[in-house]
Amino acid sequence: MAKKGKTHVTAPAEKPKAEKPKEPVFKTVADNRRARFEYEVLDSMECGIELAGTEVKSMRQGKCNLQDAFARIEDNQVWLYNCHISPYDHGNRFNHEPMRKRRLLLHTREIEKLRGKVQEKGLTLVPLKIYFKRNWVKVNLALVRGKQLYDKRQSIAKRDSQRQLERVVRKSR
Repeated sequence: MAKKGKTHVTAPAEKPKAEKPKEPVFKTVADNRRARFEYEVLDSMECGIELAGTEVKSMRQGKCNLQDAFARIEDNQVWLYNCHISPYDHGNRFNHEPMRKRRLLLHTREIEKLRGKVQEKGLTLVPLKIYFKRNWVKVNLALVRGKQLYDKRQSIAKRDSQRQLERVVRKSR
């Protein structure tokens, strides 16, 4: 016996649209603004850093200081010195030492490239920024050359002229 009435045909289920990959979330922990004033940045690269658990927790609270921090290449590894990460509040006896040297994670080819450049006269490695990229702590490491006093004056003059130009443009609107 045949069914009475209309048969209902459903359309094929639509495929869910592929979601765009999310942009990595950057959360800056520490910024070495003084380094950009005192040094001329020639090259910079992103590298990882080897940390203890309490150091990561302390960084999530924003307790990190890059003032006077620098990096050196020793035994085919890059080490970060003078980076102060405050002890974690709830860290008990397993807390870390605040000023210990920390290993930066780079590929061997990158380390050799940096070693060749650092051996040039007057070049050094300075961290510009420490930040979280997704859940990983990253360091923006820069190859820099020290500025002379007149270079700093030029930087200040350039910054002041840029501010004045922005004021004029803002007023003209």
